[in-house]
Amino acid sequence: MNTGTEQQTYNRNIIVGLLIAGAFIAILNQTLLVTALPHIMADLNIDATKAQWLTTAFMLTNGILIPITAFLIEKFSSRALVIAAMSIFVAGTVVGAVAPNFPVLLAARIIQAAGAGIMMPLMQTIFLTIFPVEKRGAAMGMVGLVIAFAPAIGPTLSGWIVDSFTWRYLFYIILPIALIDLVLVILLMKNVTKLRETSVDILSIILSSLGFGGLLYGFSNAGSEGWGSNTVLISFAVGAVALFFFISRQLRIKRPILEFRVFQSWTFTITTLLGMIVFALMIGTETILPLYTQNVRDVTAFDSGLMLLPGAIAMGIMSPIIGRIFDKIGGKGLAIIGFAILLLTSIPFADLQMDTSLTFIIVIYTLRMMGTSMIMMPLTTAGINALPMHLIPHGTAMNNTMRQIGGSIGTAVLISVMSNSAKNAAASNPLNALIHGMNSAFIVAAVLALIGFILSFTLKKKPQADKQGQPAR
Repeated sequence: MNTGTEQQTYNRNIIVGLLIAGAFIAILNQTLLVTALPHIMADLNIDATKAQWLTTAFMLTNGILIPITAFLIEKFSSRALVIAAMSIFVAGTVVGAVAPNFPVLLAARIIQAAGAGIMMPLMQTIFLTIFPVEKRGAAMGMVGLVIAFAPAIGPTLSGWIVDSFTWRYLFYIILPIALIDLVLVILLMKNVTKLRETSVDILSIILSSLGFGGLLYGFSNAGSEGWGSNTVLISFAVGAVALFFFISRQLRIKRPILEFRVFQSWTFTITTLLGMIVFALMIGTETILPLYTQNVRDVTAFDSGLMLLPGAIAMGIMSPIIGRIFDKIGGKGLAIIGFAILLLTSIPFADLQMDTSLTFIIVIYTLRMMGTSMIMMPLTTAGINALPMHLIPHGTAMNNTMRQIGGSIGTAVLISVMSNSAKNAAASNPLNALIHGMNSAFIVAAVLALIGFILSFTLKKKPQADKQGQPAR
């Protein structure tokens, strides 16, 4: 086997464009169906519990697959993996468009997620390979744009489509874009990553799937079924036991599929933890605010999604700028300011009323997303920069896995707090009880932001240089 990067020239801009396009439509699917769920429920005659699995299953599949991508990146060429990921995603999109019933539609979402789960850490690894250390901040700023903008426009786009056409057009619109990107990848993509002699450890894959899948399943159900339900407790138990044996095995075997020794780096460990907190706050906020605007203020699904759009645009504009600032000053100052903004914007959200100005909510949410852009990708880049080159695939896989877990945990905790506080609220009006629950959830969000703010002071001031040589320019 060739264990080195193929000696061929490549155009970095073309590779960046191909990966950004593929990752954008893949990540867009995380939230694309949220606004369309009522229409899908009516068309396929399913209840909300079943419908929710169309988004939960997507996240679960991502969480299970991401740890395996480090092995895949070392085993197969970057070109082959990008083609495989996009082909799988296209196949899932086709199945979703023609799905005659709920089980087939659910299978389509799982197939889509399998492609998306490979694409995201693969894109990060390729970017960190083709950009030198001093330019990685700007490069990962583009990744941050995708992570922020794609899921944020999902509800708005979905609301417009289902109001104008049927929910199947959510797949029809994505399909040609995915197909064009796949064809261009086949024609233009080059190999840029290094291959290593490695082998499949089936037991590790099984333990990883049970561990991460069990925990994510438990957290995904905690908000609706309660933390003490048998389903949640059994999921946590299975996940925890499997994860314990998975980690133990990875530390023993010669070629682990996920290298937990990345946590020997303090910089990587603390940045990953802070990344989990900020992703939890982002996903949790994006879940609760539409509940307030739609259920309390009677705003339409489309208009509710539209209210999140300025925040997405602001984050998208700021991500490349923040990336360049990171290259100059590092991530510490950015993280401190970012978490301070998240803390300050949690306070007004913890005091929502029946007549709170919707314009005020849009402004505060937009500021909140600007704070998020100062944290997410700069800290990811800082953490991965602290790793030697051969651990970068494992670092990106670990970072993405932890972010999925953070988002799942954050949403579950905040929704659970909201639901329980609403049930126990001394309010005669159900809407007032719901608002009380939402305010309680944002108090918890403020506490999480405060923890992140304090931990940010432990970061190093400057990004660490790669001690094992510069990646390809």
